[in-house]
Amino acid sequence: MTVEVNYVGVVLAAASSLAVGYIWYAPKVFGNRWSKLTGVTQGQLKKGMVRPLLIMVAASLITAYILAHVTFLAHDFFRNSFLQDAVTTAFWLWLGLAAMRLLAHDVFERRPTQLTLINVANDFTTIIAMGVVIGLAGTGVAPVVA
Repeated sequence: MTVEVNYVGVVLAAASSLAVGYIWYAPKVFGNRWSKLTGVTQGQLKKGMVRPLLIMVAASLITAYILAHVTFLAHDFFRNSFLQDAVTTAFWLWLGLAAMRLLAHDVFERRPTQLTLINVANDFTTIIAMGVVIGLAGTGVAPVVA
């Protein structure tokens, strides 16, 4: 089996991740609360934005690629609409990997529960948005008619 990944969908899904983060952590949404809980000020964020943004772009591209890859495999198995399989796959990957790993780390690091909830909800929104974009983009391969 050859896994087909729509690279345009991957790039668009990564862009959706950046858009969600930009809105989510805006000062009037969760940014001020996040800043207070982490002790990272808006001034500190603005001074050193290049490196975190580059890492975020790379992380978003990798996450989107993996989601597209696993979605193709899930779709090959479940055969629902590609959109349904992408969103369902996104949910299970978020729950099993992103949410549980973040929760495990935050509990041991004694991070405030509100911070964990802000971040895990951001991951949920981000990964589901990526799933929607990947699902709508499809595989980029014309379906084979039998």
